[in-house]
Amino acid sequence: MVKIEELKFDEKGLIPAIVVDAQSKKVLTLAYMNRESLAISMEEKRTCFWSRSRQELWRKGETSGNVQHIVSITADCDRDALVVMVNKEGPACHLGGDSCFEFPVMGELEIEETEGFSVKGLYKMLQSRKEEMPEGSYTSYLFEKGIDKILKKVGEECTEVIIAGKADDKAETIYEIADLAYHVMVLMVEMGITVDDVMSELASRHIIDHKVKQEKMK
Repeated sequence: MVKIEELKFDEKGLIPAIVVDAQSKKVLTLAYMNRESLAISMEEKRTCFWSRSRQELWRKGETSGNVQHIVSITADCDRDALVVMVNKEGPACHLGGDSCFEFPVMGELEIEETEGFSVKGLYKMLQSRKEEMPEGSYTSYLFEKGIDKILKKVGEECTEVIIAGKADDKAETIYEIADLAYHVMVLMVEMGITVDDVMSELASRHIIDHKVKQEKMK
């Protein structure tokens, strides 16, 4: 395990910290830490940086609520840079984006062409339906009718999952779960809940479950 004393801080006492989403592995931001902010980060298990513009400690999410819970911190081979894996609450970028790195310089590729199907890709498509409201789209119809209609459909699909599960029909249950997942994601878009919000909540429960397991083993 590398100690803080072994790390190489620059002439200003800083070390770059590349923050990465522990779930998606997406690079979120590049910030800087000094010895004090790194020690605070390790103690509180939440990112704390050194603000070069304000010349003060900056606990991420202190005012915005967009906290980053640290999973791990790793130094590079030269001990002069860090990768900080986190589970985040809300956007990482101060402009409101999921990541600070969303401005292509070269080699821009469409997500649909390179990644195929993904939950986040589906979420992005649902967002576009809400923004563009194309005529004849069932998703657009749901957004047009509003929250009550969406909630009604979520309730109906829950019932369908229960019926299929009770009948021990695996294929039908898979089909109905997919329907439920789709309508739940429509609800998420309507309420401004992101996939990362849900993943962060699940990750926090995993941590709690792990702690309970450790306690039982004592």
